[in-house]
Amino acid sequence: MKPVEKVHQNYVLSRRVRVLAGHLTQLLPSGASVLDVGSGDGLLALELLRRRPDIRIQGVEVRPRTPTAIPVAPFDGRSLPFDDASFDVLMLVDVVHHAEDPKLLLREAARVARGTILIKDHTCDRFLAVPTLRFMDRVGNARHGVAVPYRYWRRQTWLDSFLALGLKVKVWKNGLGLYPFPANWLFGGSLHFLAQVSGS
Repeated sequence: MKPVEKVHQNYVLSRRVRVLAGHLTQLLPSGASVLDVGSGDGLLALELLRRRPDIRIQGVEVRPRTPTAIPVAPFDGRSLPFDDASFDVLMLVDVVHHAEDPKLLLREAARVARGTILIKDHTCDRFLAVPTLRFMDRVGNARHGVAVPYRYWRRQTWLDSFLALGLKVKVWKNGLGLYPFPANWLFGGSLHFLAQVSGS
């Protein structure tokens, strides 16, 4: 593991899990069944279960890791292996920009979700956003064998994609506070968003 990856592992990941779980728990309906698409090691899902024991979470992952903190099934990155409206909530945390076909994955999420889709991802509208996001992707994902195609969308592209799928934005949050100061000044802010979208 490279020195910068060690710093990321030891000082960034645990905070990221705690902060994201705090945002996500506020948006999960009571008693929801949740599919965590691209669940990675499952630590975020485990923290959500600790905070919200009323929900149920299953994970799917293109490259399942061992071990994982929750049950994780493999999938091909394109077609979710579930019937229509199988889960109350679909959760895609830093996943869509890794997809071979991001719009297809969003369409699949809309098909499998009964109500809500929660998306945490990136926008590339600000100055030097793309090189900053590329660096973050390499540090956080390359060593796990995760595809890093560097497909980052502007906010308007996200909104246009939701509209094309008949999805309405209920919540859009920037400034998630994922990193401590001063790292948050460089790597946070408008580079990250959390959206709650729904087909109804």
